[in-house]
Amino acid sequence: MTEFDIVDADAIRSGRATDAYFERTEATLEAAGRNPRVVAEVTADQFPDGEFELFAGLKDAVALLEGRDVDVDTIPEGRLFDGGPVMRITGDYLTFARLETSLLGFLSHASGIATAALDARVAAPDSHVLSFGARHVHPSMTAVVERSALLAGLDGFSHVAAGDLLGKEASGTMPHALMICFGAGNQEAAWRAFDETVDERVPRIALCDTYTDEKDEVIRAVEALGDRLSGVRLDTTGSRRGDFRHIVREVRWELDARGHEDVDVYVSGGLGPDDLRRLRDVVDGFGIGGYVSNADPVDFALDIVEVDGEPVSKRGKLSGTKHVYRTADGDHAVGLAGREGPEGAEQLLQPVIRDGEVVDEALFDLDAGTERALADAGHVGYGDGTAERR
Repeated sequence: MTEFDIVDADAIRSGRATDAYFERTEATLEAAGRNPRVVAEVTADQFPDGEFELFAGLKDAVALLEGRDVDVDTIPEGRLFDGGPVMRITGDYLTFARLETSLLGFLSHASGIATAALDARVAAPDSHVLSFGARHVHPSMTAVVERSALLAGLDGFSHVAAGDLLGKEASGTMPHALMICFGAGNQEAAWRAFDETVDERVPRIALCDTYTDEKDEVIRAVEALGDRLSGVRLDTTGSRRGDFRHIVREVRWELDARGHEDVDVYVSGGLGPDDLRRLRDVVDGFGIGGYVSNADPVDFALDIVEVDGEPVSKRGKLSGTKHVYRTADGDHAVGLAGREGPEGAEQLLQPVIRDGEVVDEALFDLDAGTERALADAGHVGYGDGTAERR
């Protein structure tokens, strides 16, 4: 019995974090003296369909498979895919059979979150966009959320412990709770107390919608903090917003009229990509929460496609070892390994583990992955008419 309902790293690494039928499969094959050499592929869709998703979770997947007698090829983290394998595992089946559940969980959840974060990134490419959704997920998931958000190009995140794991500092200033603890009518006292207490490196961004309308509180924040005010944040609940764009424009007008053109306007609270597109020309930055953190996982599956050198597959799947390609015009293509790919196309599957040893850490480096994600988004035209995924 553990203090929290968290499956620990030892259970994941040992393969105990698995579905029961893999334990029974393992026992059956061992009793029958069968342990074929197989090629298994991780896929979401068999053929490219133009509906791209962002590949994430590779760092944890590699940590799970490292040290085992397998070869692993993968598309790099931060690449977009829309069909065909994103990962290939070659080895004796019992070497990795019971790891399938955790492996797919690592890739599926992170890729879904990263894809949603990329939706937000391309919706407001020139704005400051932060991940504020950690409160919507189990605490054990927060580093996955924040890392996936960074992979997609978001500018920062809010969760402190996730930052400790990622080696990056969390962002954020003040919640409504701080304002309420000072009481109605005492907003100035709250803003000044924050200014006098918090490290100078933290920007002075005043929350301006707790008790009165946004325009009133913004003017009062400017008068209270003067030139020390870096920005204002509007986190107005949806039931009170009305025309949010009009509210933001009115706030911007009042700031400019008082000579505070350098004070930025940030908004948060239940936002999605459509909101970012509507507001990006009047807002400097966004905090986006549940749209990213609550994203549906990508429905990956792991399928055996070759046994002892012979192509095989279950019904509805494609047999044989495959390659995937990015063509010069930004399309994705799938073909059988050992045959010619499209002329001039880039082959995406690359070696990451050979005989259990990691051979290319750059494939799951976070900063490199972010560069890949943004470059790939531009290459394939990601976000052109993208619908929200809620």
